[in-house]
Amino acid sequence: MNQPARAGAGQATACGLSLRVLTVNTHKGFNAFNRRFILHELREAVRATAADLVFLQEVHGEHQLHAGRHPGWPATPHYEFLADSMWPAFAYGRNAVYPEGHHGNALLSRYPILSHDNHDISIAGNEQRGLLHACIDLPGGAPLHAVCVHLGLREAQRRQQLALLCRLVESLPAQAPLIVAGDFNDWRCQAGALLAGCGLAPAFAHKAGAPRSFPARWPLLRLDRIYLRNLRVHASQVLGNRPWPHLSDHLPLLAEVSP
Repeated sequence: MNQPARAGAGQATACGLSLRVLTVNTHKGFNAFNRRFILHELREAVRATAADLVFLQEVHGEHQLHAGRHPGWPATPHYEFLADSMWPAFAYGRNAVYPEGHHGNALLSRYPILSHDNHDISIAGNEQRGLLHACIDLPGGAPLHAVCVHLGLREAQRRQQLALLCRLVESLPAQAPLIVAGDFNDWRCQAGALLAGCGLAPAFAHKAGAPRSFPARWPLLRLDRIYLRNLRVHASQVLGNRPWPHLSDHLPLLAEVSP
């Protein structure tokens, strides 16, 4: 396993800016078995990573019933609560909508977000899913493109969604730095070859570029991913130590990259 650098966020390297990238499925702010609301603990753990960019999946925008039942439920959307004062820029893509509220993907950034768009990749008869694409203004270089991913549970569904992801990737400027990260639900590790075809390389050197991240307490499946284009990897790590196994059903991935 590669070890992440210890230096501060957005540090300079011999090659220029270095970015710490985190992806985590927040499990809607509850622990693995939905027994406890742990969003405050999750925020502290995310802050401790000193990440420059945070890719979030299953993050609540609103839930009126939970808000009345759980002490400490924030008055703001969960992505805004997690951003706090550490990530001044954030974007949200609403995917699943129900009478009580909605949840989806979010991106938190230390750097300004120039634009963002949520692409609906839901397949009829399956869960609502999306790709949140943001263009981020990095100092002294070309804008960074970031895509936060949460794919479906069925393989046939994922194949269609991966094709839509590749179509999005191919529409972006070929020389622009790009990070694609999130929960791929790709337990059979079928996505890597297809994504390589549209120029994406894994940030991890594990089997199929995917470390074991699920379930968090006894990780067996390789569901979570970070893929890159026009970026170099300096370090990557699965965050498996306390408190992470108690904060979600997925373990987060952390990588340090640079243009």
